[in-house]
Amino acid sequence: MQETIYHQGQYLKNNPSWHEEDASWKAKNIFHIIKNNNLNPISIAEIGCGSGEILSCLSQSFDKTEFSGYEISPQAFEICHKKQKPRLNFHLEDLLKSESKIFDLLLCIDVFEHIEDYIGFLKKLKAKSQYFVFHIPLDMSVLSVMRTQPILKARSKVGHLHYFSKETALCTLEDCGYKVIDKFYTAGALELKSKSLKTSLAKIPRYLFHKVNSDFSVSFLGGYSLMVLAQAN
Repeated sequence: MQETIYHQGQYLKNNPSWHEEDASWKAKNIFHIIKNNNLNPISIAEIGCGSGEILSCLSQSFDKTEFSGYEISPQAFEICHKKQKPRLNFHLEDLLKSESKIFDLLLCIDVFEHIEDYIGFLKKLKAKSQYFVFHIPLDMSVLSVMRTQPILKARSKVGHLHYFSKETALCTLEDCGYKVIDKFYTAGALELKSKSLKTSLAKIPRYLFHKVNSDFSVSFLGGYSLMVLAQAN
């Protein structure tokens, strides 16, 4: 099963940092969507919290909020549990099978594209909170379909099993019983540090197209994700 790559260490081998270098950028965007919608959660949980760095960053911006991270990978838990502190706790546990309390806000950041039965996963997730923040990679673009290599890389290196456009991501959430409250693109390909000269050069057309028509840039060039605030219906 796909879950074995997280239990047996293959994912850590492919991604030694567990994407910790992107955590502050993701946390900034999560904070933005929370504050823009005037939410004041007393408890925030994250399913598939990985290195725990997103919650660690967020905990610095909320003075009274309790944070709980849930992770099924023993290797990731070895990383995140060292970051525990008052108001920030981590659990080596499947949140969907946990008898945890119901949280005010639940983060699902770059997670359900990894899940074999992502529809069943999203429907079960609704019972764990009233509000949800999703971050969804938009792997489907004209260039990614034409070249195929970006999609195959997302499958082999980071374990993506499902590939979304903005439209299919939003339809998936709505079909699973979520009401979308707010959404915006996150421009990882533009804002995160480039790993090669090629990706640095690719920022130029992305930046220009994004200024003119962000929807076109996302659907044609790719390199974006979708941040969504939703409520369980």
